[in-house]
Amino acid sequence: MNDEWRPRLASPPAFVGPVAVDPAGITGPTRGQAAGPRWRRSSRNRYVRAGVDARQPGQRVAEAAARSSTATVTGWASLLLQQAAFFDGRSRARLLPVLLVEGDERLRSAPGVTISHAKVSPSEVLVRCGLRCTIPERALVDHILQVDDPRESVVALDMAAAAELTSIRRVHAYLGQRPGARGNALVRAALDLAHERSASPQETRFRLLWRLDAGWTPPLVNRDVLDRDGRFIGRPDLLDTERGIVGEFAGAVHRRRSQHRSDVRREDLFRRAGLEYVEVVGADLQDVPLVVDRMAAAAARVGSRPRRWQLGPEPEPLDDVLDHRDAMIALAETPVIWPR
Repeated sequence: MNDEWRPRLASPPAFVGPVAVDPAGITGPTRGQAAGPRWRRSSRNRYVRAGVDARQPGQRVAEAAARSSTATVTGWASLLLQQAAFFDGRSRARLLPVLLVEGDERLRSAPGVTISHAKVSPSEVLVRCGLRCTIPERALVDHILQVDDPRESVVALDMAAAAELTSIRRVHAYLGQRPGARGNALVRAALDLAHERSASPQETRFRLLWRLDAGWTPPLVNRDVLDRDGRFIGRPDLLDTERGIVGEFAGAVHRRRSQHRSDVRREDLFRRAGLEYVEVVGADLQDVPLVVDRMAAAAARVGSRPRRWQLGPEPEPLDDVLDHRDAMIALAETPVIWPR
């Protein structure tokens, strides 16, 4: 079993769509069935089977969206519908409500659902899983406002980029279309610290500690390192090219025996190439002084070690990937007109 975290869901989130009462009992429960133990009321005149787990992220979104046919899902819920794995409705230990932008109907907030009265332009709306939701850039702004945590805002931007939903340039361009709007300053501050190559939330949190708490220069992120003969050594999470220090976050997958053996060999190759090594695990990130001290100790060990490594080629820019994908989608949607 591969328990490695991946930034993009393999398929859209699963959910059961709430249904209205049906006197015939075909498309939904009859009024009598709806009042019985086999059905659960999810919102006004909307029901799901009693066994459906309302705590699952996708189900939370579907039940909130069913409150109105004209409301638009935004924030984390929109990003989840677009298959970004990080956005599961939690921020650290806090459960975030589903955020809906009110449509033609007047809605009230309810437990687990927050109603926004902000405007949504048609250009900010798309449909995923049959539900109206905001484009990634608008969803990120709304999510960041909801979280209101500078570091977690950076994590959100990194993970939306890792899921290939948007890029730093695209988010900047979106903010430029709404000058003076609420949240712009908070998002711009997060963009200054964001990176499109981060592969996991904990990796981003380690990078922020590296920069903001240890005060080190911005590291390279997931960049290939080769030996002097051009042979691949590894792709470290973080790399300080001036100090010659590799930073690695070891998640749960690294505790497997087979993976640990590979990690030990990889660390040895980095050291043989003249690179010092700093590794942290999840609990370490809660102990900032410990990690900063570990980094300082690594810097002290580097000394005048000869450099036997080089950087691999620059990866393809995310914007190129997204632009190519959008071009292919547009081409597929262009109707073909056959000559007569």
